[in-house]
Amino acid sequence: MQNTLNQIITEYKTEIKPYVESDLSDLNNLISGINISQEYLHRLRDIIKEKVFSTPEAEIFFFKVQKPLIYGHFKYFVKLHRYVLEKPQGSIKKQRIYIDALIEKLQCNNLKYIDFVRYYRQCDSRLDKYYFVRGKENLNLISDTSHYYTDPDFSTSHDNMVAQIIAFDMLIYHYKQELKRLHKLQNNIDSDNNISIPFNDLSWTASKTDLVEIIYALQASGAIRNGEAEIKKISIIFEKLFNLELGNVYRTYLEIKERKKDRTSFLTQLKIALERKMDDDDEKY
Repeated sequence: MQNTLNQIITEYKTEIKPYVESDLSDLNNLISGINISQEYLHRLRDIIKEKVFSTPEAEIFFFKVQKPLIYGHFKYFVKLHRYVLEKPQGSIKKQRIYIDALIEKLQCNNLKYIDFVRYYRQCDSRLDKYYFVRGKENLNLISDTSHYYTDPDFSTSHDNMVAQIIAFDMLIYHYKQELKRLHKLQNNIDSDNNISIPFNDLSWTASKTDLVEIIYALQASGAIRNGEAEIKKISIIFEKLFNLELGNVYRTYLEIKERKKDRTSFLTQLKIALERKMDDDDEKY
């Protein structure tokens, strides 16, 4: 059984890596990460229910290392998905305050279980037989009771906490990168080249939703970098060009998709306006 589990973990690492390294403000990437992680968790559950571990050490390794790796990524993608949908659309300062609060909340959560967090980070193993073997719980060592509501055949008293530590570490790193990006944006610094970009006196006088429609159309048409440009980067360029904040462009895109009539209404208006101008110019000459 161990060879099969090792193979599944290897396959998962290969399949999930492109999504971990992708644009994690894109909901499609996050949904893919959630679905892939969920699929592999189901595969692990099926194997564990059908077969028996050869040794207690093998069971400990699975619930301390292998399952939490996938479950931690699953939690990470789920939390980021929620973050992208709920993050504020206000000023950069407001967004930074919001992210700071998220980081503080994660760190406070770790403090609740600081003894176990220390145990895990120091690679201690003295209590592994209680933490990571099914049916061997020691009530004096349990601080998180959520495992009582999970599948007893596929969980121990602390494998969920390990997954949570992994997820929180990844989230804190991601949020800190977001803070760096917002800091650069606030100081009018190009995020790729570290070059100041002067603003022109241009102003966008249509709605922000209309501009988001343009951004997604440019990306979908392949007009920018053959369609490989990230929505976030295109949005930043337009925000700098017109000196505005588009807020959560992914949520705006979802609202555009939900339109009952003419989902690309602004693009339709542009086409009509350009054709009218061409007709007017033809009449002049």
